[in-house]
Amino acid sequence: MPQADIMPPVIKLSNLTKRFGQGDATFLALGGIDLTIDKGEFVAIMGPSGCGKTTLLNILGLLDTSTEGNYELDGTSIADMNHGRRARIRGRQIGFVFQNFNLLHRMNVIENVALPLTYKGMNRTRRLTAASNMLKTFHLHEREYYMPHQLSGGQLQRVAIARALVNQPSIILADEPTGNLDSKSSEIIMSELSDIHKRGNTIIMVTHNPDLTVHASRVIQMIDGQIASDSKHPPVEPDPTAKRPLGSKRTKRTTKKPKKTTKGKVK
Repeated sequence: MPQADIMPPVIKLSNLTKRFGQGDATFLALGGIDLTIDKGEFVAIMGPSGCGKTTLLNILGLLDTSTEGNYELDGTSIADMNHGRRARIRGRQIGFVFQNFNLLHRMNVIENVALPLTYKGMNRTRRLTAASNMLKTFHLHEREYYMPHQLSGGQLQRVAIARALVNQPSIILADEPTGNLDSKSSEIIMSELSDIHKRGNTIIMVTHNPDLTVHASRVIQMIDGQIASDSKHPPVEPDPTAKRPLGSKRTKRTTKKPKKTTKGKVK
């Protein structure tokens, strides 16, 4: 019987190493990373500041290159690709969500969302139509002609996610997507990312917040540029009885002032 075709992993890293600087000033940011990520996984990467999380994400997103090792994207090695080809693949297959939103403040919302389509050679009318449809998905249609400074932090991040998805990429890379948001906005953003994952997208999220990993199907812990642990688990909702869920209101504590007796002693 003929064997079924085996799909290659979306991402495969072999001995991936990244150094910054030269000579005595060399800094090892990533030290021999071996990692395989399959299509449709939601991977959360955790670790302390400076452990290499963002460096790894930048290499996965083709924004940077490794010093040594091999990176295969959909079975194709990145090593021999020139800058132009990497840029085309990045624009076609990868969407980015950044902590600081990275919206262009001179452009309104719909123009920001449509921007990735410019590099595909799509005409302005089609770009704006596609961007408007994507904004409707995130319930931001009424704000498509607002400027970024007129939006809340949660709205800005939803615009950033809409921009990441307008090109219909298969991979979403999110670097601390809730880092600048309050708890309620964070809950909304993570719900949006979970819905995107359920539609079949591969999501790789860097976060320092362990509460957010409940949405992931896999959690990777990094320390000193290396993978310290890698565990798979089904995403579950946080237990509201165990810990205050994201977005819930804290109970106000009221403190009563002590009463004094006629002798000046506290009761």
